Amino acid sequence: MSRSFVAAIDQGTTSTRCLLFDRDGRMVSVAQRPHQQHYPRPGWVEHDAAEIWRITRELLPQALDDAAVDPGEVVSLGVTNQRETTVVWDRATGEPVGPAIVWQDVRTADRLGELTDHVDESWLAERTGLPLSSYPSGPKLRWLLDGDPALRERAQAGELLFGTMDTWLVWNLTGGLHVTDVTNASRTLLMDLRTLAWDPELLACMHVPVSMLPEIRPSIGVVGTTRHGVPGIPIGALVGDQQASLLGQTAFDAGEAKCTFGTGSFLLLNTGTEIVRSTSGLITTLAANAEGEPATYALEGSVAAAGSLVEWCRTSLGLIRTAPEIETLAGTVADNGGCVIVPAFSGLYAPHWEPDAQGTVLGLTSYIEKGHLARAVLEAVAWQTRDVVDAMTQDAGSAMAFLAVDGGMTANNLLMQTVADVLDVPVIRPMMAESVSLGAAYAAGLAVGYWSDRSVLRSHWHRAAEWRSEVTADDRERAYAAWRDAVALSIAWGRGQGARRQGPPRTAEVGAPAIH
Repeated sequence: MSRSFVAAIDQGTTSTRCLLFDRDGRMVSVAQRPHQQHYPRPGWVEHDAAEIWRITRELLPQALDDAAVDPGEVVSLGVTNQRETTVVWDRATGEPVGPAIVWQDVRTADRLGELTDHVDESWLAERTGLPLSSYPSGPKLRWLLDGDPALRERAQAGELLFGTMDTWLVWNLTGGLHVTDVTNASRTLLMDLRTLAWDPELLACMHVPVSMLPEIRPSIGVVGTTRHGVPGIPIGALVGDQQASLLGQTAFDAGEAKCTFGTGSFLLLNTGTEIVRSTSGLITTLAANAEGEPATYALEGSVAAAGSLVEWCRTSLGLIRTAPEIETLAGTVADNGGCVIVPAFSGLYAPHWEPDAQGTVLGLTSYIEKGHLARAVLEAVAWQTRDVVDAMTQDAGSAMAFLAVDGGMTANNLLMQTVADVLDVPVIRPMMAESVSLGAAYAAGLAVGYWSDRSVLRSHWHRAAEWRSEVTADDRERAYAAWRDAVALSIAWGRGQGARRQGPPRTAEVGAPAIH
């Protein structure tokens, strides 16, 4: 039998990777390169979409060369991506009209009612599964169009295209195919969860011309063939990064869950073909769908700052030289010394959904040193996970037996032990911790019959490590009470700062009409 492989492009918040996997789900090659992060104003986060495409175009052939793989041996390519990041480009030239607005960006937070024509929030959540927040890409898109009348005029004339990173990369890889998948479309505030189609009422309230939008396709199924990078490879899957991780963890059935620790942290629970509405601050989203099969859904708890908090310690504070050093530094002390950090750099996501919250560092005394700050950083990631797990448990109506984890931060053993301590459930890491890339490869392989069905993929999952709680219940709950107090102060401080910035309400906003 001739050898063959499946490729995955994993376009993340801080870097892009191309990976090759064999039939046993083993990674045989990886090429990776970071891209620039731009912070032009407080709360603004931007990427250069053209830079990301240039990197991607070079990585695909590099991954093949590194493994001595011929392009003809790659049977399918899966694309996975940071989800809500918003790109607008010229239909004729293919050039972005400005920076990509990243999912973490909060520039729309103070204008959400205005950017959605003051639509009723409960109606919006029922239709899309999403809260009204700065997180989805729809308000970002309207902000761009509202801010430049010339852009809006061009958009209405059909000259501009919109997409998340999956759409942008496929457009360039194929030489002009304008598509997305249901998982990415479900993160825009523009798609109806039930019909899996762009919703005319949502488009109207956000003033988005339908001509800008890509065609929505299933997550698993061939959408086209590459013409650039490495020509001739079928693109068998498009799937948002956290849904790809769910596939990579082989959480195919209702009731199965995973948590990815990357730039942010994201807990997803597969709910099968049922659309489950959260009463605890979680998102209802698409899990994935294959061509010719019914869609599957998930509940998601999204946390904005996890790995990005460690990166802040490295680049902004200079506490560490490399990200792994945070574990060593935190290990120099026995506890946080009374210091608690709430990393609300982009407000607070699930389950709080407080866009006004601001990052806070509490409990500072002359006793506090770098090690205490490092430990408080890791504990902040763990406590945010606890908040989401508690919300998930409440919605599911049953306790979590264990937490399956993946992502780059799971290499931090102290963090994983801390997560086990605050949750009081086993934390389990598989052999392949990079489940996002693996999930994109699995989806692409299923699309072309490389793997016959999902049951084959379950045999590839192997446990690598497990952590269990080592703290008492009293210590855990005392520390959690301190965390909750810190979160409340973060929200109160942010609201106070927002009120001081904005002053009294503008006359035009008083008594604004509501839709639905």
